[in-house]
Amino acid sequence: MTQVGEGHETAADADGPVMTFGAPTVGEILAERYQLEEHVNDDSAGRQVWRGIDVILRRPVAVVLRYPGGDSATEMLQAAVDASRVIHPNLVGVYDAIDEGTRSYVVREWVDGESLRELVAEEGPLDPARATAIAHAIADALTAVHATGMVHGNVHPGTTLIGDDGRVVLADARADSADSVEADIRAVGGLIYFALTAHWPHTDVGRSTLPDANRDGAGNPAPPRQIRAGVPAYLDDLTIDLLDKRVAAPEADALAAELARLDAADDDYDDVGPLRFTQGGTPSEPARNNSKIIIGVAALVVIAIIGLVFGIRAITTSSDPTTTKTTEANAGDPATGEDTQAPAPTPQPIKLTADMVRIVDPPPGDRSDADEAKNVVDGNPDTAWETHRFNTAKFGNLKPGMGVMINLGSPRNLADVRVETSSPGVGMEIRSGASDPGDSSSGDGKVPTTFKKLGEADAESKGDGTNRIFNVFDANTKYQYVLVWITELPRADDGDRYQVSVNEISVYGY
Repeated sequence: MTQVGEGHETAADADGPVMTFGAPTVGEILAERYQLEEHVNDDSAGRQVWRGIDVILRRPVAVVLRYPGGDSATEMLQAAVDASRVIHPNLVGVYDAIDEGTRSYVVREWVDGESLRELVAEEGPLDPARATAIAHAIADALTAVHATGMVHGNVHPGTTLIGDDGRVVLADARADSADSVEADIRAVGGLIYFALTAHWPHTDVGRSTLPDANRDGAGNPAPPRQIRAGVPAYLDDLTIDLLDKRVAAPEADALAAELARLDAADDDYDDVGPLRFTQGGTPSEPARNNSKIIIGVAALVVIAIIGLVFGIRAITTSSDPTTTKTTEANAGDPATGEDTQAPAPTPQPIKLTADMVRIVDPPPGDRSDADEAKNVVDGNPDTAWETHRFNTAKFGNLKPGMGVMINLGSPRNLADVRVETSSPGVGMEIRSGASDPGDSSSGDGKVPTTFKKLGEADAESKGDGTNRIFNVFDANTKYQYVLVWITELPRADDGDRYQVSVNEISVYGY
């Protein structure tokens, strides 16, 4: 059974109280919704972790309780609220964060499985391929977290969960002012080290019950290859570089890309080459065969000599007073010498049909309005996709937004997107992605992190309050998947909560 919430002790948590007085009981229902089923464990800060049931949605949840609530629980609750805004398949979903004063609790996704800590305790050190796959998943999760400007602050074998279905997720964000992006990245190195050796190499995260790494006289952890056989030199170098503070840590996306490359090698590490991170934090090129380097240098020398010869000839020719004047293509009229410029193409509407659009409603959305997508491209402004009603304008802690995905069928050069809504004051942006992750609840959950915003916030649209034109496309880029993304809702027409209707969406291209 997974140890949800089990992680390292931060300085603040180390002094936190263990819940005793007012402890919850089996069968108790919190917030008139979350029924406690089983006490799973107490985490390293004394929080109680329970398996529960959401009696409204009838789904299992994990409930992490802390006594007392109030100011002492502010950090825990704020971390949960921040985490709820990042939706990614490798992050545990956060559903609720409640402070009752005498106690507080966070409600989140229940993962059937076990933590990396438990897995290694049961099976011993993992094979390099599995260790790489787990680290790859966590690096992907951190890429999504860091992209929002947040820090996770609790990357640890106890918060790295491996589901029975093979899914790897990161739980229990606890970032405080002492945490950093760099610490998150170096903790991924710690995960690889732990998975390969069953020892934890970090000593600066407070007291830990994990076995300490074997260390040299200077206190540095011994390389994994010195502890067990079969660790590829590439993976050994990568792990030690991530742990070595003298080597600049890479960005999460760069680390995720490198781990993806290694993960795809499928146990064959012979051709991937060693990775050494440069002082700029960017991975350098893999080592190459020396003979190829010599050939490459020789070729560059030949090219340089040829360039020098032609350069001298060009200078000599240009000094000849009889040289004929030429014009560059499209630079002017060769007959008159006057500048000419081809007229700019006029954007044309792209015909959109019902099978080219769909509603994106990340969990916990029920996708019950999926059949309304056709209404936004039927040419009739009296029909619309109407969102559900929400208690807050920015969807609260439920999700970062929702919207309409458009698949143009093939990459196109685009001019703008035009959106007509029922009310002004809608927070909207245009995003684009490489592919549709799937017309499903799981696919919708991936969209917010895989589709990136286009344009600048202060110059993304023009037009009146209900008719918006988004000029956000790069003229040199082609787009196939475009997302009209709603981030903030206006008041419903009757003043009851927040809601909007999207009447029409048009895409103009060349």
